[in-house]
Amino acid sequence: MRLAYFGTGSFALPTLAAMKEHVSLVVTQPDRPSGRGMKMQANEVKKLATELGIPVVTPEKARAAEFVESIAAEAFDALLVASYGQILSEKLLQSAKRGGINLHGSILPAGRGAAPIQRSVMAGDPETGVTLMQMDRGMDTGDIIHIERTPIGENETYGELQDRLALIAAALATNWMPRIVAGNYSRIPQPEAGVTIAPKIAAEETALSTNGDATTEYNRFRGLFPSYRPFLPMTVGRLRLIEVRKSGPVDADPGTIISLKPLTIAFREGSLQLLSVQPEGKKMMSGSDFANGARLRPGMRFDQ
Repeated sequence: MRLAYFGTGSFALPTLAAMKEHVSLVVTQPDRPSGRGMKMQANEVKKLATELGIPVVTPEKARAAEFVESIAAEAFDALLVASYGQILSEKLLQSAKRGGINLHGSILPAGRGAAPIQRSVMAGDPETGVTLMQMDRGMDTGDIIHIERTPIGENETYGELQDRLALIAAALATNWMPRIVAGNYSRIPQPEAGVTIAPKIAAEETALSTNGDATTEYNRFRGLFPSYRPFLPMTVGRLRLIEVRKSGPVDADPGTIISLKPLTIAFREGSLQLLSVQPEGKKMMSGSDFANGARLRPGMRFDQ
């Protein structure tokens, strides 16, 4: 079994590790500037592939004719894809014997797009899963081979859920790819009903609002943490949220400080406990320590 593995995000790591003996080539995104010095950095998939001794290529555009021709010349059994970050052309998909096989972090046809795991948590969905699918030229529109479902924990964050789904994806690849390469599998078209789109997270979505419903804003925090740095705006700057829990209903205007231990803030139809925070330009601390240092008191407006 000779596979070309297309992956970039951390979701792709367990599958690469599990399938390393069958992966002849890793295709990932080019190095990008990162960190304080904005130095060029390799992504985690490239680093792991290098450690495993697997050749790596980093095309700027996977649709480029020269790249497609180079992949076609290898006559791979399949292109295995997980969190790659580019749409593959039909010609590229057709270059492998069994085409492109994608591990997608949602229960398709719900969650098509770049941020299915984040959007599912933000929506407060009770469950999600990983769909193993045959790729076509559309965005996550190909036939379904298998779906593995899992519940979403009440307090589970995007980062925690992604780690679990990544392990599920690795198990799916291990169990199914030998069958797929042998041609011993069936597939069904995605249903027309239930299609939802999961677009990339926009910068403005990372700000929580005390005028929002407490459950909605808590789900937003869970869906953003830790990759997207969710925060609450204050007059002194952004207060980054590290650990948050939903609390009960309160009789107070949104934005009112309810208590300091733990730091609890009124939202519309509920309240949230800010257990761990990071003020702008400072180290992480407990919400209570932040409140004491900022001389906050119950009854005050948090954002003032």
